Amino acid sequence: MEFSGDRFDVIVVGAGIMGSCTAYEAAKRRQKVLLLEQFDFLHHLGSSHGESRTIRVTYPEVYYASMVLESSRLWEAAQSEIGYRVLHKTPQLDIGPASDKSLQCVIANCETNSINARILDRSQLRDMFSGAFQLPDQWIGVATDAGGVIKPTKAVAMFQALAIRRGAVLRDRMEVKDIERDKEGGGIWVSAAGGDRFWGRKCVVTVGAWMTKLVKAITGRVLPIRPLHTTVCYWKIKEGHEKEFSPEAGFPTFASYGEPYIYGTPSLEFPGLIKIAMHGGHPCDPDRRDWSSGSGVLVDSVIPWIEQVLEGRVEAGKPVMKQDCMYSMAPDGDFIVDFLGGEFGKEVMVAGGFSGHGFKMGPVVGSILAELAIHGEAAGFELRHFRLGRFEEDPKGNAKEFEDQVSSHGS
Repeated sequence: MEFSGDRFDVIVVGAGIMGSCTAYEAAKRRQKVLLLEQFDFLHHLGSSHGESRTIRVTYPEVYYASMVLESSRLWEAAQSEIGYRVLHKTPQLDIGPASDKSLQCVIANCETNSINARILDRSQLRDMFSGAFQLPDQWIGVATDAGGVIKPTKAVAMFQALAIRRGAVLRDRMEVKDIERDKEGGGIWVSAAGGDRFWGRKCVVTVGAWMTKLVKAITGRVLPIRPLHTTVCYWKIKEGHEKEFSPEAGFPTFASYGEPYIYGTPSLEFPGLIKIAMHGGHPCDPDRRDWSSGSGVLVDSVIPWIEQVLEGRVEAGKPVMKQDCMYSMAPDGDFIVDFLGGEFGKEVMVAGGFSGHGFKMGPVVGSILAELAIHGEAAGFELRHFRLGRFEEDPKGNAKEFEDQVSSHGS
């Protein structure tokens, strides 16, 4: 093994949105930072690529709203520093049966967190969005101004550029195979497949769908994070309705509660197309994906929703474009942000299990991880829901008042 010769305050393993934000936040705090990525930077093999992610403050869980609000502030600060935008603000619309428990929790949490939300019936919703949404009987809408579309690949590139500007060292094609304590001098040794070794005072692991494999390799411990292969679909807007679905017309990012859970964005990425997808996937090995299994149900479940809710405005026969992505699912759908513990104590942190809804919170998660690495705590943030140990207390993790929103298909 070849020692690089450099010694770092913080080594971040995994250069998706979480790792790139962590590298930037640690470098901003005057730490000497190394960011390692197993593939090429900005690759399309994980969970941080593609054309769009949504940002929303409306959550069934009460503990996410404050994190999204802080993340929104950090998105704006990063954009100001780099000089261009990756986040385009839109309204956010949540719809579903009035009796849906998740949607009722969303409404209650808006009140708890002082979020200005408008509860709309079918007629009011039709008027607000030029008739684009046709809600079924007994459905309602919850509209807020706190939505938006993030350009994910561009956003990751932005945080990497900002990290470099702050003095961080970035290395790709570095597959980390081992992480071990330096038993003589303290700190952490990180070893890559090609023979390179790096020393860091602290190490942060943000490897997404590869988290379970890497942690098992270095500790023998099996984390309950399950990779899912998912498919994102783009559908053709019917001729004459294109402007209705544009951000300029005020069309929102949206989430539809119930079975299935559907989400989407305004027509922003591709002219004449709109992103509408099912929140789900099928279990996969991130190193052995077949890129096709299970896409049928992820597509087929969207068709009746389009025919019912966007009737006459979007062609529901089949999507004209599909893109693959991965989720890293925790049993309860909540993040894991904690010290690895055991022999590593507080010297190694893990952040994963973002369960298909973490991208928007990359900046705040990066800030939390930087604080944990430097100070051993993240003052001002309540992290008890994200503890690794919660699965030892209950394999299902955090108790919820509502049903799972992510559908998993296959074994």
